Amino acid sequence: MATQDSSPRPPEGDWLGTPYLRFERQGPIAVCTIDRPEAKNAFTPAMYFGIRCAVGRVNEDPDLAGLLITGTGDIFAPGGDMGGGGGTDDWMTFGSGLGMDVTPFDTVRTSAKPVVSAVNGLCQGGGMQIALCSDLSVVSERATFRVPELFRGYADTYYSQMLARIIGPVRTRDLMFTGRVLTAVEALDWGLVNRVVPHETLLTAAKDLLAQACRTAPRARGVIKSSIDNYLGLYDRIGMTASLGDAEAREGFRAFKERRSPDWVHPELRAEGRL
Repeated sequence: MATQDSSPRPPEGDWLGTPYLRFERQGPIAVCTIDRPEAKNAFTPAMYFGIRCAVGRVNEDPDLAGLLITGTGDIFAPGGDMGGGGGTDDWMTFGSGLGMDVTPFDTVRTSAKPVVSAVNGLCQGGGMQIALCSDLSVVSERATFRVPELFRGYADTYYSQMLARIIGPVRTRDLMFTGRVLTAVEALDWGLVNRVVPHETLLTAAKDLLAQACRTAPRARGVIKSSIDNYLGLYDRIGMTASLGDAEAREGFRAFKERRSPDWVHPELRAEGRL
């Protein structure tokens, strides 16, 4: 007699491996919402994996042009859940489950398609790293930023190297050694975020910015991303020369002459006239 298969199966649709992340298709973009309010949106290992999965799903789907990451309420994300399951000594769970081999930062940073973070509130630790690794970040006027890792007893060298390049070593020491909280306006002034908008208009502004980024030429954008990410103050002659002879450059030139959006732009995102 045949036995019924009782093995667990994921729900139908775009499942990211955890109930605390929602993946929604909204036309040509995907929205990944961090939704774990009972733990202030702290990331479990499965949630970190889910962010990586969301980026991969968008990159592999020709119907999707980009990804928007946001949180719920007044919290974007505070980083990894240091509760580790509630035991008396959960360091091994935390260290192995939330280490750099698990976190999605490099995946977000190197995404082939644009990633925009819509930071709706409290943003620190791993949450702030996701915002920094996104191509662009739009933040609510209510948002706050903090790097508390040294107060948790571990040295986050990903942060120290990335922040030093973005805001310089003096401000990096200020952030990391004092654990100070930055307001949204301060984060904008320091060059940590791209836009500050009223809380009520956050998602609209973030989607508009993502749509604009999605209109750029994919391969050419990838060259620029690589150049920025690895910048050493050198002019990348090889990459630019290759780009100028690429099919995208030819299409971009034709679209400019014909006063239209290039054919790499998703049909629903094409604008009247030339870009």
